Amino acid sequence: MKIEQVAWADSEAAALRARQRAEIAERYATPDSEPGVAPSAADIAAFFVAYEDGGTAVGCGGLRYLGEGIGEVKRMYVAPPWRGSGMALQILRGLEDWALGQGWTSLRLETGDAQPDAVRFYTRSGYERIPNFGSYTGVESSWCFERPLRI
Repeated sequence: MKIEQVAWADSEAAALRARQRAEIAERYATPDSEPGVAPSAADIAAFFVAYEDGGTAVGCGGLRYLGEGIGEVKRMYVAPPWRGSGMALQILRGLEDWALGQGWTSLRLETGDAQPDAVRFYTRSGYERIPNFGSYTGVESSWCFERPLRI
């Protein structure tokens, strides 16, 4: 398995993001459950794709800079056959390492009440629930988390 930084427009990255959005749309029974501005090439500081040993893209994740040393994890996704393999943690730790290299001090993220698997994953990965921030403020179905990064 390898993880590589790619352009937002990379075709495999776009395909993984589309799969992630389709899964979220199914879970929340709406094609657009994301509060605020969707991530784009204009505001994603870095985007990574994970490849299995045969070269197939099976996971991804990106980072948006929020300011004051804080980043936000966006479009974290691992294809269902690879869940439970440790790939998600490797992607997340890769995002954290990249953020540390930029001098960022913490990462935040938003997930939702229909994603108990994501909540378990982030909690086990050292993220703690925080009050909803930014465009997630006041959105009851949004659950926000944060993890300080070690320098």
